Amino acid sequence: MSAVRASHVWKVFGRNEKEVVKRIKAGADRSEVADLGTAAVIDASFEVSRGEIFVVMGLSGSGKSTLIRMINGLWSPSDGTIEIAGKDISAMGPTQLRQVRRDSISMVFQHFALLPHRTVRENAAYSLDLQGVPRNEARERADEWLNTVGLGGWGDKYPNQLSGGMQQRVGLARALAAETDILLMDEAFSALDPLIRREMQDQLVELQSTLAKTIVFITHDLNEAMYLGDRIAVMRDGRIAQIGTSEDILTRPTDDYVANFVQDVDRTRVLTASSIMQDTTAVVRHTAGPRTAMRLFERERVSGLFVIDSTRHLLGSVDDRAAVRAAREGATALSDYVETDGILTVGPDTPLSELFAPSSTARVPLAVVDGDNRLLGVIPRIAVLSSMSQVGPSTGEMPAVTPLPANVEPQDDAEAFTAQDDDAPEPKPGIAAAGAGDIHEAEEPPPGDHASEGPTDDTMGADR
Repeated sequence: MSAVRASHVWKVFGRNEKEVVKRIKAGADRSEVADLGTAAVIDASFEVSRGEIFVVMGLSGSGKSTLIRMINGLWSPSDGTIEIAGKDISAMGPTQLRQVRRDSISMVFQHFALLPHRTVRENAAYSLDLQGVPRNEARERADEWLNTVGLGGWGDKYPNQLSGGMQQRVGLARALAAETDILLMDEAFSALDPLIRREMQDQLVELQSTLAKTIVFITHDLNEAMYLGDRIAVMRDGRIAQIGTSEDILTRPTDDYVANFVQDVDRTRVLTASSIMQDTTAVVRHTAGPRTAMRLFERERVSGLFVIDSTRHLLGSVDDRAAVRAAREGATALSDYVETDGILTVGPDTPLSELFAPSSTARVPLAVVDGDNRLLGVIPRIAVLSSMSQVGPSTGEMPAVTPLPANVEPQDDAEAFTAQDDDAPEPKPGIAAAGAGDIHEAEEPPPGDHASEGPTDDTMGADR
């Protein structure tokens, strides 16, 4: 069951709410019925899972603050329903609504909403007082949450003795002290200076990692939405234009409005390794024979392969020269020819901003691995650059695929080598990790012929 569920919610301000809803449903624009009432929220539907940070963002007048006030029951929908833990909040009586606000929902306001005649400790304990918690216990719990938000030792001060950022921390401590499942935050950090705002964002993310609250966060700051939100709802003129993850909205906007809205977003704060990684079939098992590897070199047109075991654990790499040498020496497996130097690995959640430095110096693609070092995909340097902007063909690394000469027909013996070699991995669909050099049919070199040992370029090119 979702923690919060909105189903076709409308909110109209004016005397003719039902008529406004009826006409807009029939196809009228909200500007055409403005004389009857203001349609602040139009047919909004979404669900918020438990433990999720769901961000509602939009410009002033988009309807986001109206929406959050209907979630906590301050305003009733003109049409549609909002459910809190499966219960329709608009159908609740005053007593039941107070209980829900006391036990299930806490709120952090944009302008702090602290009581000036109460100390910081008393403000933080206010929700506990409403719950009937004994005074001493309430003060102790308030001090614990003040310590959590970085205000230990400030309990005896008054709000006017604190900075804006500190006052907002008191508001956050008050909401957390109630220990409700749902936390509503209406432009909670918008009134703060940029540096303090970022500190509060970081603190919220850190707290969420341990508390796992269900948070509905309202903001007009797209970078803030992208940084905080597990999912984001973009609102425009009362309607929800798109709901999705930060990556969805940034890379797959549903319309021109959303595309224009996100065009100036700092992509390095949003995209991760998993967003830009590519599949690769340029892999070989460590038990494979050298001639299997050479067929893979030719089929994939690369000069290097990632080496994995039977469960896709990354062991290292092997280049074409090593495979030729293994064949000459009569080796039956590649395991003794695997190189581990030069392989840089990243996790799927590694931010894009942390990929530039390693990819700039690596001569092979970055390998994306999970917590058990299983190969998930690769990131060529060009993919890192392309994620930011269009780039020219010269990037300083080897080309993705070296074209065959015009008079040479391309060969594809994928079916043949798959049928003949039991130790060859089954090809996976996707974009091959590629590198430099044309690897042609490997033949046993005559004695003393060292030129056949491979190309003079010793670059391992398992994908550019």
